[in-house]
Amino acid sequence: MRNNKYRFTKRTLHACAAGFALIGLTATAFAQATLDELAWAYAISPEFPQAPDDGTVHLLPGAPRGFTLDQIRARFGPADWFPGDHPAMPPIVAVGREQAGIWACALCHYPNGQGKAENAGVAGLQSGYFIQQLHDMRDGLRRSANVEKANTNLMVAYAQNMTDAEMEAAAQYFGSMQWRPWIEVVETDTVPTTYLRGGLHLRFEGEQAGEEPLGRRIVESPVDTQGTETLRNPRSGFIAYVPVGAVAAGEALATTGGDTTIQCAICHGEALDGLGLVPSLRGRSPSYVARQLFDFQAGTRRGTWAPLMQAVVARLSADDMLELAAYLASLPPMSDASR
Repeated sequence: MRNNKYRFTKRTLHACAAGFALIGLTATAFAQATLDELAWAYAISPEFPQAPDDGTVHLLPGAPRGFTLDQIRARFGPADWFPGDHPAMPPIVAVGREQAGIWACALCHYPNGQGKAENAGVAGLQSGYFIQQLHDMRDGLRRSANVEKANTNLMVAYAQNMTDAEMEAAAQYFGSMQWRPWIEVVETDTVPTTYLRGGLHLRFEGEQAGEEPLGRRIVESPVDTQGTETLRNPRSGFIAYVPVGAVAAGEALATTGGDTTIQCAICHGEALDGLGLVPSLRGRSPSYVARQLFDFQAGTRRGTWAPLMQAVVARLSADDMLELAAYLASLPPMSDASR
């Protein structure tokens, strides 16, 4: 169950912020309150031991070959289930660089770049934007506002050890593929009961299966728990359970700015499909989007374009971030033909 120690509603958050100054609470305490409200986006969990590899060869429908667990999760050359789904991978994507401690990009982000809720979908990003983010990580200008977000710390270490040629190769590779539908957004009051593992909300199965109130959070969960968590199936996406009314509220905030921000379209384009080095927002993971909004607000994303975003997010509440993330995730990616 989530921690409700700090329970702020959209109607009272700004009044609370003003009151904090009067009672002597610091900006750090206020940021911690927002971070606690966004615990769903981080899904921080204890470390779990991996299941041992007993030599079983696992199969996926339509895959040309099977793999053992150790082959599937190999850090330096993980299984590529569907090599026909993507271009030839450059070495940094396919196997990483073991002597530098850089895991294969394909391990976490998949060979098709669709990624998972605990990291980022990187397919379809402009190469210049992609490279700038790696530079920001390398230069200490981009990190997670949640120090427990271990995989972000890993990415910072990889960026610090990657060569310019490796960054360029990864950027060109992932940028060559189109972002495709990956997340189904479902508005609901109740959700399947889940547990946290590896940065994901995983559904209980069997006798432990059940339902629980959603509350003011988003639960982004794999469609196929074993397919995602154990087999790393790059064709199996996610369901994002969001509060009833969140999509419409997020649309209103994104399109008008309300009294807290400005319209997203000013920088991200009329269709929110990106402008130049400003990325598309359509159909992206709501967990990832919420984390990035808070990172900007908390000042842990301080790269070239960050000052523009910091002004945009300065007055957003945790509820605002939830609603924006729900709305943006609900937008279908645009095909090349429709752009």
